[in-house]
Amino acid sequence: MRVLRKKPTRKIAPVIAARLNRSFSLHMQADGSIAAALGHYTVNLGQFSAAAIERAGHLASGLPLASFAGKSALARQLHALVQRLARHGLLEYRLSSPREARDLVVIEPQVAEYWPQPAKLGNGDTIVLSRFAYLRRRGNEMVLESPRAGALFRICDPAIAATLAALSQPQKISKLRRHATSLNLDLLGLLLDSQMLIKLNAKDGDGLRVNEGDGNLVLWDFHDLVFHTRSTEGRHADPVGGAFTYAGAVPPLPAIRPRWPGEKIALRKLSTPEPISPVAKLLRERHSIRDFDDQHPVTLAELAQFLDTTARVLSEWKNGANFDGGPEVTYSARPYPSAGSAYELELYLAVSNCEGLARGFYHYDAGAHALVAIDASAQQLQALSTAAEFAMDAPGPPQVLITIAARFGRVSWKYSSIAYSLILKDVGTVIQTFYLAATDMGLGGCAIGTTNIDLFAKITGLEFHVESPVGQFALGRGKTPLAAS
Repeated sequence: MRVLRKKPTRKIAPVIAARLNRSFSLHMQADGSIAAALGHYTVNLGQFSAAAIERAGHLASGLPLASFAGKSALARQLHALVQRLARHGLLEYRLSSPREARDLVVIEPQVAEYWPQPAKLGNGDTIVLSRFAYLRRRGNEMVLESPRAGALFRICDPAIAATLAALSQPQKISKLRRHATSLNLDLLGLLLDSQMLIKLNAKDGDGLRVNEGDGNLVLWDFHDLVFHTRSTEGRHADPVGGAFTYAGAVPPLPAIRPRWPGEKIALRKLSTPEPISPVAKLLRERHSIRDFDDQHPVTLAELAQFLDTTARVLSEWKNGANFDGGPEVTYSARPYPSAGSAYELELYLAVSNCEGLARGFYHYDAGAHALVAIDASAQQLQALSTAAEFAMDAPGPPQVLITIAARFGRVSWKYSSIAYSLILKDVGTVIQTFYLAATDMGLGGCAIGTTNIDLFAKITGLEFHVESPVGQFALGRGKTPLAAS
């Protein structure tokens, strides 16, 4: 008697669909245009046909990307609408099985340009998790993130999390297909495209510290790259700045720490009430100025003096690295201290209003004491100024916005795991130097707590992990305070 074999169940490829951020809803405007709204906040998306608007209603639950990939007029309109929503950060993407309504994975874009595009994978390919990828708990969810990725992946299926854990070691696709029941090539392709996964060559060995397609990444430790991308703007979608996130959970700490219970030694009687040196006087007079006098802007001569005082290269020399067989290393001296004399910080000036200097974007060549113009669009310069104005809570843009960028490898080549910490300490010394020089010259300045590393990368063409902003400082002529009446 012939035994009938059970036919293997054919796997059905999951569907990738675009879904509107659940905080927003789409509304028809009086002029026939469509807008995304959250309370009183609206984003106008333009005018579309009635058929396109009707189909756009499915974005609330998810509209398959394949449904608007065609060349029909309706498909082109839907594609344009979805792209506009994506640019405003109003979309997420769900990966789901056609047989079930539940999500397998939800992709949350972290940069406006993100679009899900699965990379091609074959049975002979070997893949492994990037050493910058990490799976963590967020509330009651598990999310897969990486500072290199343009999106994070919300993992809704525990079996997928188990497959990801297996990818901590290099795995061949053919082997994964045999052993991982939850294997999904589209998902792996999306993770590869997002640089969560890397594809190994035979020469990469165990993949423990390969360059991941960019030799500059070898110099980065995991925690430093995460800190850099998550403490700046441009590569994540989290709130930045004074959000008072924990105000309802924890009371504010007092401005002055409560006293220790030990014996107190009073110092006031040993100090003079007035500063006894010019430096002490500058330290007392230093304060942040956010309101600038655009009728009397800073001049090019003053800007030159300011840069000469604070950042110019004073001397250069060479020395051998202090280990056996180490190469010769070049060093410089500048007016502020720097960890290991690395002087990794570079200054970029977005000039809005400076007498004698055209509006534009410039790099300060500290060795030659010169400004070098960098091509930047009016929109990019406006974005820089507007962001700085908002961050300072100022009534207008700064006359000169100084972006302090770091050449990270200059420090991490020597200091490894403490590199980013040292860079931020160097930024602090530079900002204090800026404050004192501006005060001494009768100018105004203000440190700015956030920078957009993605915008800087677009202007300069530099990768965010090679040279990128770590601080900003607004400079200009402050408005004269009104006399007390």
